[in-house]
Amino acid sequence: MFQRILVAVDPSPARRSAVRLAGELAQLVNAEVRVVHVIASAASVAAIVPLEDDTEAQAVLDEALTALRDQGVKAEGTLLRGLTTQVAAAISETAEEFGADLIVLSPHHRSAAQALFDPRVSDAVAHHTHTAILLAPESQDQG
Repeated sequence: MFQRILVAVDPSPARRSAVRLAGELAQLVNAEVRVVHVIASAASVAAIVPLEDDTEAQAVLDEALTALRDQGVKAEGTLLRGLTTQVAAAISETAEEFGADLIVLSPHHRSAAQALFDPRVSDAVAHHTHTAILLAPESQDQG
């Protein structure tokens, strides 16, 4: 069964479902969890623009770690930086370095046309890794 779970979080409310699910699975099998949050930036012709600041990013990571530890789960966290096009690779590489046997992500629901021009991170991670992936469903209160 899963012994090393990587959960990727972002600033969206959907992260809470992914963290909760990772924590519940970790409790069942006494697994270790690593939380990763990539501080994404977008590249334009003239500049690289951060999409969130360091304080916000640290708060997202800390919230996830607190939730997991409150569930009695052994958890560590990692903040990374990258362009939006590098997020999936960063998650996959972190999973490999951690030796994860499961990656938990929260899917972002978009139309097929939107996904064609801007692939979901969850889809991109699936193409970058050989690790099992679990998509956490959004809670009803998250929209």
